[in-house]
Amino acid sequence: MDMDMDSMGSSMSSEPLTTEGVDFSNTTQAAEFLDNLLDDTRISVIGNTYARYFWYGVIVVIGIAAIFNFLRWLTLQMRLREAAQQRASPAKPKTLPMRWFATITAMGREATYLQSPPTVASLPYFKVPPMGTITLLVAYLAFVLALEFVNNNVEGAQYWQALGIRAGWLAVAQVPLLVLLINKNNIIGLLTGASYERLNVIHRWSARIMLLLAIFHFAFQSTGWQKYGLTGLEWRTDECPKTGIAAFAILLWMNLTTAAPMRYFNYEFFVVQHIITFFGFIVAIMLHLPSTALTSRVYIYIPIAVYLLDRIIRTARLAWNNIRAGRAALSLLDGGVTKVRVSCKTVKYWRPGSHAIISMPRFGFMQSHPATIVSTPQPHGGDLVFILKSHKGFTKRIMENANSSATALISKENGEDAAPAAQVTTHRAFIDGPYGGSQSDFAAFDSICLIAGSTGVTFSMSVLQGIADRATHIGKRLPVQRIHFVWCVKDTDWASWISEELAAAYGMLQAAGIELIISIYVTCADKFTSPGSVVRDCACECDKSKGPCCCVAVDEDEKGEVVDKITPTKAPISVRDISSSAASRNADTTTVGRRMPILPCAVFYSGRPQIGKVLSDLLDNADGEAGVAACGPPGLTSEVRNTVVRLSDERAIHKGTGAQGCYLHVESSV
Repeated sequence: MDMDMDSMGSSMSSEPLTTEGVDFSNTTQAAEFLDNLLDDTRISVIGNTYARYFWYGVIVVIGIAAIFNFLRWLTLQMRLREAAQQRASPAKPKTLPMRWFATITAMGREATYLQSPPTVASLPYFKVPPMGTITLLVAYLAFVLALEFVNNNVEGAQYWQALGIRAGWLAVAQVPLLVLLINKNNIIGLLTGASYERLNVIHRWSARIMLLLAIFHFAFQSTGWQKYGLTGLEWRTDECPKTGIAAFAILLWMNLTTAAPMRYFNYEFFVVQHIITFFGFIVAIMLHLPSTALTSRVYIYIPIAVYLLDRIIRTARLAWNNIRAGRAALSLLDGGVTKVRVSCKTVKYWRPGSHAIISMPRFGFMQSHPATIVSTPQPHGGDLVFILKSHKGFTKRIMENANSSATALISKENGEDAAPAAQVTTHRAFIDGPYGGSQSDFAAFDSICLIAGSTGVTFSMSVLQGIADRATHIGKRLPVQRIHFVWCVKDTDWASWISEELAAAYGMLQAAGIELIISIYVTCADKFTSPGSVVRDCACECDKSKGPCCCVAVDEDEKGEVVDKITPTKAPISVRDISSSAASRNADTTTVGRRMPILPCAVFYSGRPQIGKVLSDLLDNADGEAGVAACGPPGLTSEVRNTVVRLSDERAIHKGTGAQGCYLHVESSV
């Protein structure tokens, strides 16, 4: 299974290897033939060439993505500059090159945003990636298979050997890419604008393609040995098969444990064992490669160096962030949620939508949890605010120990005198990050819609606060003119999670002349029903993947629009009566909503939002490119994806109709 051999003792004959005159019953002749069969001097040179071809292809793809990412960034910067100069319609492409770029971008979005919605309730971890990811992965696989089989038809007895050796070269060539895709300080993400969570999906599939190549490597060579009855001799006289099997077993285990059910069963254990087995794989593959195989070992030395560099950077950042450990104040909220506010003197800047990895030794030694930072650097005194949904382990222990009284915390946020220390218990907290925040600048779009389900609101709230801060403190006009904030919750009390942040952002945006509509859809709350209302339990048919579901009786009016039959405890007030004229244009006027004391600036509705109606109104009123952000359950995000594609196709966006583009960012790991 050698992939490289010392050329000094190798046969350089260009004649095909044949079995003519070889007596395989003669051990000496059989061993000599096996040595000639394993002589891969010329084969390895070709294998190394195709391994380089693989990296040429990777560099080309990254380069193209980097160019588009730069042009996209340049476009957004030009919009911000035009808005600051008080020019009309800054989010609309005006020059011919910009219109061409907008058309190409729109076509790419329609081809890549589409996603198959989850349909199998019994497989909650099975998620189909969007079409863009699938297309990239299929092209990746096709490229690797082409490199393996094209021009790889060696005559004579080394036919199978040649197939196996090239597969081995291509498998080893994947290792640097595996490490580059998993690093949090990611050069690929920096160039392409893709977050490391999205790159992690490609990382897992790259590992699976590497496993396929490893199977080819062993299977093709074994076929060649078996054809001439040399399998037993090879295993007795060569250490390569044994070390190769060890490397293959570890690689197989790593791929099996990255399957979603095993990965989510105990994520902390998964991470630890994954790192340990990765080092085991590196040791096994180094033993498998001959000591003379310097050209192939380069593909192992490089990822080792890249991984160590990333760990050094992360360790240095972790040490700097926590040179003085932060203090975390906990507040217990409705719905099994804990609001965590961390005062950290060294972490003072992060992009909206960023997340950090928070750990509190009090609730689990060497345990941590990634969470989106709800706050932005300006409010909350520069503190980092997180909302953690309790599941099990670390987050459950935090909730159980959270201080249920938030009086002192609220007083601090309102600038009042601090409450006595006894009222709020703080815990030592360590912050790793921030990371992420790779989405486009939503302030550079004319109209935006932020759609969230449950705790997915942490991302939407961060983006909204970022825009509000800039509109208030920078003092320059932004391209964004209107924002629709849509949030799906199970109960109205859940609005308390971010009620203060939403109210503050509402006031800031209104003062800056930016329209903000806040629509909160409550899927399961008695407050929307009267005692005589017809309410069915959750055993009815509904798509649980879209979020919490308690079904209420609904009917369709003559126009085919859904209208609640539930009678509110108070007289319903139509959106047209309680909202501004701008809100009326962007809301379904046949659906009743109501104001509630918990968040007076929002309109509460019963049931789930009509995503098609919400996004249609957004695009109809946009005077330039619109932006949509979605974060929540897979069913909700896939519906948003498919609706954006459908509306873009119906409107023939940037294809001569005058319809403006629609950018979509889905915050997820798929």
